[in-house]
This record gives sequence, structure tokens and C-alpha cells, in this order.
Amino acid sequence: MSAPRMPALFLGHGSPMNVLEDNIYTRAWGELGETLPRPKAIVVVSAHWFTRGTGVTAMEAPKTIHDFGGFPQALYDTHYPAPGSPELAQHLVELLAPVPVVLDKEAWGFDHGSWGVLIKMYPNADIPMVQLSVDSTKPAAWHLEMGRKLATLRDEGIMLVASGNVVHNLRTARWHGENTPYPWATSFNDFVKENLTWQGPAEQHPLVNYLDHEGGSLSNPTPEHFLPLLYVLGAWDGKEPVSIPVDGIEMGSLSMLSVQVG
Repeated sequence: MSAPRMPALFLGHGSPMNVLEDNIYTRAWGELGETLPRPKAIVVVSAHWFTRGTGVTAMEAPKTIHDFGGFPQALYDTHYPAPGSPELAQHLVELLAPVPVVLDKEAWGFDHGSWGVLIKMYPNADIPMVQLSVDSTKPAAWHLEMGRKLATLRDEGIMLVASGNVVHNLRTARWHGENTPYPWATSFNDFVKENLTWQGPAEQHPLVNYLDHEGGSLSNPTPEHFLPLLYVLGAWDGKEPVSIPVDGIEMGSLSMLSVQVG
């Protein structure tokens, strides 16, 4: 019996407070952890490791990074001690060649974009993980192609989890009271959903050209929260089901859309 092909997931992570809260999003992530085939390892791509060039965590015991401020102490007291995997990190170096990938043995770890969602999926923190950075110097089509290279991991029992938000504009966020989504945020979120299964050359993909949408630049004044989605779409084989485990827009301009491939 061959092992089942692992799914690839994009999880809209939202506020770090989701770590402490119980809501429709955290319950959806927990259900994924309970119902999907258990991976032997996880490669996670987070919006919060946005670098010049590509790096991968290559330490035995990555630290939990609390890359946020002004939250309750309980959040800083929470750690996610999942083991690292230097072997998997080296495998990524070889798989992604000729793209140069730096083995990070001390600087990074797991930031809240990664551990903040995986703590709900796999609360026992017992699955080896490596985190792959998002190269800020590359165009969107390049990130889609990276996902295509990573797709083979899925046949090796390794799950790809990308984490960001397809609408992420904190400058316009409604922090108190009124939570109605801005029309441009809803329009862009719908545009993303409508184009998840688009097929064709990477350079022509509507979601590679997301800034051409009238709500694209308002929804993503910076690219780092959107680009992780492209890794998951790149890992799609064009035939598997693509589904939406959970969706919603919080604070008017923060999409919590999650996408499952396979």
C-alpha cells in the first residue's frame, strides 16, 4: 500500500490571538489536523519570514518566535516545541536547486504565521517541521513555480502548509466595534476564490497578476501575506479537488480564507 498523497494547505492566520481563542477558524484548523492523513513531516511557508533570498530552518530544535507586541502575557508564554529536521532542510536545498537555499541553523525558528496555526492542527507538536522563507526579491510567478517544485514532497508523506492572508490591510482595519468587510475586500476575496483552479502559464495566472484587480493593492499594500497562497496553488496537479475549509473577513480588511489542495 502506498502512502496517501499529502494535501497542501493555505491557512489564513489572522491575529496572533487565534492561538488563545476558540472560534470558527481555529476549530477548522483543528478539524484538518484530526481528519487529514497524518504527515511524517511538514514544510511551512509563512508570511512572516520575508527575506532577501531563500532560507530554510535547519536546526534540530527551532525556537518559538513571538514576533508581535502588545498582546496578553499568556501568548508569550505559549511555545510550540515541534522538532526540526536538518535532513528535510537539506532535501529542500537539493529539490529547489538551482535556486540557492541557505541552511539557517540558528537565526530563525517558527514564527507566529507557522506555529500559530499548527498549534491548533497538531497541538502535541510532535511532527518534524522546517520553515521555508519567502524571497522578497522575486516576482509572483516565481513563487508559483516554487510551489510546483515542492509538489513532489506530497508524494513523500510531507505536508505543505502555507500561511498568510489574501486580504491584509491593517491600516484600514476596524479594530473596535464595526466589523463589516469593506466592499473592495469582499470583491478581492471573491476574486481569489473564483481563480483557485485557473490553469495556464504561470505568468498569465490571474492570482499571479493579483495587483491588476481593482482591489488588489488595497487588499495587499505589501505582498508577503498573499504570496504564500501561490506555493499551494503551484503544488496543485490540475485534477485534485480544491476546497475551502473556512472563510471570512475580520476587522473589515483581514481575510481568513483557507484553501485545501487534495
